[in-house]
Amino acid sequence: MPDYKYLIVGGGMTADAAVKGIREVDSSGTVGMISKEGHPPYDRPPLSKALWKGTPLDQVWRKTPMENLQIILKTVVKSIDPQKKLAIDTAGNTYSYEKLLLATGGAVRTLPWNIDGILYYRTLDDYQKLRTMTERGKSFTVIGGGFIGSEVAAALSMNGKSVTMIFPEAGIGARIYPPGLSNFLNSFYQSKGVQVLSNEGVAGIEARDPAFVIKTKSGLELKTEGIVAGIGIGPDVALAQAAGLKIENGIVVDEHLKTSNPDIYAAGDVANFQNPALGKRIRVEHEDNANTMGKIAGKNMAGAKLPYDHLPFFYSDLFELGYEAVGETDTRLEMVEDWKEPYREGVVYYLDGGRVRGVLLWNTWSQVENARKLIAEKGPFKAQNLKGRLPA
Repeated sequence: MPDYKYLIVGGGMTADAAVKGIREVDSSGTVGMISKEGHPPYDRPPLSKALWKGTPLDQVWRKTPMENLQIILKTVVKSIDPQKKLAIDTAGNTYSYEKLLLATGGAVRTLPWNIDGILYYRTLDDYQKLRTMTERGKSFTVIGGGFIGSEVAAALSMNGKSVTMIFPEAGIGARIYPPGLSNFLNSFYQSKGVQVLSNEGVAGIEARDPAFVIKTKSGLELKTEGIVAGIGIGPDVALAQAAGLKIENGIVVDEHLKTSNPDIYAAGDVANFQNPALGKRIRVEHEDNANTMGKIAGKNMAGAKLPYDHLPFFYSDLFELGYEAVGETDTRLEMVEDWKEPYREGVVYYLDGGRVRGVLLWNTWSQVENARKLIAEKGPFKAQNLKGRLPA
């Protein structure tokens, strides 16, 4: 039975960052990493961004320190025994640990039709499948208008494909962007040749080899050669739940990223943590959180006692437009828009009770740290106080 000082369940960016964190504190302790994927750790954002703009595939690999590290691929951990400090995989193999990190990430949400060929876009294998599909296919439909949907639709269009987007909201990114910006993106995508079907749902999908037919709720029938579904993820908490850990919109962790079991930590997409700047618990599904939280978790597993007080940022590329954002960007909050050029360059502030809760930096760069400082201020702020506040 393999015996590790540190065992990591998950093989993504958080897992890689945890190994690096462990090595900053403990240079030689044995580490095991169990991943259900068939690849060692890689960067996930390029799958819907840089790889479609010509960045070579070999640029995605993480430089994980390999000394005293065993990476076990294509393996799923089915259960944990916290009392005996054991993890058991689906083949019945057992792995013992002193400290365990759950970096299980997110599980994709799926459509109600079990049809082969629908691509739920999340992994490197998904990217490679879609690349292969684009070598022979010309028409693609993207279901979903959020982060993944908008990025994949842009990527496919930039690579000469005929793209249709279907989503139930009024505009692209409608849960994040103010209505004017969201509606602008509909027109912007259409100007790039993307057919945008907003306020639309999928009523059914049929496979008609070698294509698919999508029936919409308004009665349209669309023939397409490929379907990409980007309808979000949920925290992959099944393992933690079965082990009796506290679950609430993810795995609940304390300021040191310990779960309700002191020898089990959680980090990345799956972890629900208290953020001091926002004064509330949040769960973040983005690269900056994976990297920063993973490293802190690794250090703490190895004996450090560092609080995780980082407010993560995220970013996106939509054709030639792009942004960085930090904090809560939720259209249910009060929004103050400050445009240098409407929908081309500007800042959106998200307020609640006079406090800035989030900042969207639309084609406005190098301002993330200033945005964090603004969110940390108690205020109260009014719309007129925020005009021209950033760039600082």
